[in-house]
This record gives sequence, structure tokens and C-alpha cells, in this order.
Amino acid sequence: MAGQNRATLSTKFTRRDDFLKQGVKCVFISHQKRDRDEAKKISDYLISAGLDVYFDEYDRDLKIHNESENPKAVTSAICRGINNSSHMLVLISPHTIDSKWVPFEVGYGYDKTDLAVLTLKGIPKGTLPGYVRTAPVVRDIDDLNKLIARLKSVEASVLFSRNVVRKHDDYYNPLKGVMETFLAD
Repeated sequence: MAGQNRATLSTKFTRRDDFLKQGVKCVFISHQKRDRDEAKKISDYLISAGLDVYFDEYDRDLKIHNESENPKAVTSAICRGINNSSHMLVLISPHTIDSKWVPFEVGYGYDKTDLAVLTLKGIPKGTLPGYVRTAPVVRDIDDLNKLIARLKSVEASVLFSRNVVRKHDDYYNPLKGVMETFLAD
């Protein structure tokens, strides 16, 4: 069963406790606006693996507040997205350094979500911003598949056998151009 993008839902919890009672795992995708295409591919991959995400591209409230240049309302919309998430995946690219919102999202979500960092293709080890260096790092597609297996509480082999995720060397893996395929430790 596919997951969903919770940013599209009309029902959003205003209190974090209300969300946590539901027991649903939802991954907040933190990214710099210029990495939107890559973030969408990662969101789609997680959704197809059966996980819920909060990917802000489809949050109508956030879009309206951005267009009207209302930073207080933008902040509230971001906080609502994080409050409706159990996990946060922070996408790191060369553009992240220029982001105004990613450090805010990490700071706000640090003690509210289970934080992980995902490096996009071409990000060398040792170049992570200081504010995410304490979080686990997802460096390649294999690492992402392991994270998905952990979030779904199943073995990765089960996900492969059910075609829920694609192996890192699969020619048709939609993340091939977005992330490294496999990095040996």
C-alpha cells in the first residue's frame, strides 16, 4: 500500500500529541527550494515504499503565505508540517548552504522528530553543515533502502522481494541521478 503526502490533506493536526496518538510514521522532507526536483523524487520513492511524507510543494497554505510574503504564517505552516511528522529527512546539496529555512526546520524539529540527513549526488564526506553533523547520514540508495526498512520494521530483503523498493544497481531506480548508487565504507 502506497503512502501519501500529508501536505495535501485538509486535516492537519494542530497539536503534536494528537498526531502521535495516530501512530503513523511520516517523514518531513527538509530541502532548499532549488533542490525541489530531487526532493520530489525522494518523496515519491518514500511514498511508493508505503511511507507517508510531508513534502511542502503541495501545501496550499504554505504556498499562499510564501506568495503573500508573510514570514509568520510561513513559519506556522512549516511548524505544522513538522508537528505532523515523526521523522525528518534533511536533503543536503551545495544549495543547502544558501537556505534560510532548512536550518530553522532542523532546529525546530531536532527534538520533535527522528532526524536523518540525506546527501544528494556529489556531496563529499566531511562537507555537512555543522547543524546536521550529529544526525545519521544516508549517503546512497542502499542507505535509503535500509532506512525505509527500519521505518517499516521489516527486512530490506522483504521490500526487494515485494518490489517496494529498488536495489541500488537497478537500471530503473528513479534515484540514480539524485543520489549515489552505492558507496563502500
